[in-house]
Amino acid sequence: MWKRVFREAIARQPWSTITSKRWSSTSPTSISAAVDTLLLRSLKEHYLQVSKMNPPPKVNPPPAFSIIKGALDGNGPVLIRTYGNEEIKLSIMRMAYIAPGDGESDGNDEDVNQFFLHVDVSKPGQDKSLHFLCGLYTDALGIHSVSLRPKLDGADFLEDTTTYSGPHFVELDERMRDAFHRFIEERGVNENLFDFLQAWLYVKEHRGLMRWFKTVGTYINENRPAKNLNIFIKGSHKKIHLQAKNRQRCVTSCWYIYLSCVA
Repeated sequence: MWKRVFREAIARQPWSTITSKRWSSTSPTSISAAVDTLLLRSLKEHYLQVSKMNPPPKVNPPPAFSIIKGALDGNGPVLIRTYGNEEIKLSIMRMAYIAPGDGESDGNDEDVNQFFLHVDVSKPGQDKSLHFLCGLYTDALGIHSVSLRPKLDGADFLEDTTTYSGPHFVELDERMRDAFHRFIEERGVNENLFDFLQAWLYVKEHRGLMRWFKTVGTYINENRPAKNLNIFIKGSHKKIHLQAKNRQRCVTSCWYIYLSCVA
């Protein structure tokens, strides 16, 4: 999805105008200033294009789950719930981040319909938790592995690669596989999570992309005259104010209302 936005925008950029012949008689300082200006203009155009993208429909998480405060700004769990004396946390990641394709399937949006779902089941007084790595799709959820791990917090939720992750799930007895599937289904972990997690990840990526354009533009623009600043942002969680060439536009920010949460 984001790849298409970049491809379409890059196709419109005048990169072919930057040739060695054009700059052969120009001072290094002038070349640097011209390249910075061109890059800032490109960043601004991308920023404005992404800001116009329509948000997903309003989606709420399943009733038993709550959104973890600050999840949009971190890399840890997204949803939490209790089940008896257990605490269950869910974290989501696109499969494309782990096993990127060759880009040929981008037009089919397959990457937005395939997720890795990390399910962490912990109990009070226990120093370990039961961890499920699952594949989440629009109409199904499948378990890839089951392991017992030390309790992890925050970003470490996804980064423990040293612990034995257990046997390949397909190698387990069929009755055991069915029992593990029933175990997580009883705790509300199923394909019904897909719509919310898809919308949540879309919002998170959009927010991160907007922030990236802003921070890169600000870095490049450091020590340049203020009049050359093409992008700067003001506001709160409600609005992003864009100022470009003395013209101001307002864009609804972060789409928190579509997820019924406040980060």
